[in-house]
Amino acid sequence: MDELAALLPSASKLSTAEISDALDALRLPGSAHGIGHIAGGKRIFGPAYTVRYGPVNSASPGTVGDYLDDTPTGAVVVLDNAGRTDCTVWGGILSRLGVHRGIAGTVINGVCRDTAEADEVGYPLYAVGRFMRTGKDRVQVETVNEAVSLGDVRVEPGDVVVGDQDGIVVVPAIRATEVFVRALSLHDAEESIVRATLGGATLAEARKQARYYTLQRPEAVDA
Repeated sequence: MDELAALLPSASKLSTAEISDALDALRLPGSAHGIGHIAGGKRIFGPAYTVRYGPVNSASPGTVGDYLDDTPTGAVVVLDNAGRTDCTVWGGILSRLGVHRGIAGTVINGVCRDTAEADEVGYPLYAVGRFMRTGKDRVQVETVNEAVSLGDVRVEPGDVVVGDQDGIVVVPAIRATEVFVRALSLHDAEESIVRATLGGATLAEARKQARYYTLQRPEAVDA
């Protein structure tokens, strides 16, 4: 854990592309297909606080958003609404409260609304899309802080969620140190390639010198 803590300041600046390449090199899933930036800030980095929704129980309908009272500062709210696009599970009240509470952002396997308010307060929202119809009386919270899905990616509570303009990646907490070490190596290699090529080297020479392809490939895991 101490090693991971020491890596976090540098890891928090990595792009999703660099982390995705590291996940591939380590044969790990994590690139959340179909989830993109919708509104507000364009950067997310933090541990997942997970919520899963289900169809409403008409006999005793539950709530849509009260879990936010218990969400830790710095966490990323990960909402699994089974990819539904017909009703939202996040809106303007939650975006404003999220900023006030210091929550890092929200990622939704589904849709959000009131995106102008998220833009206004700079709250990062990532989702399948946007749609105005409320989830109230249509869906309700089923579980909190249990495993959920973002598209084809499983998210456990505490996994590291990273978002930028290219999308969302999820780093398994138990492999986070390994993933970030590899991603930082890829970042350094890419920087060295740019420096070398701007200095006159060919792209092929620069990539070979940086061992770029080796770092990207799964067979390099035990190298």
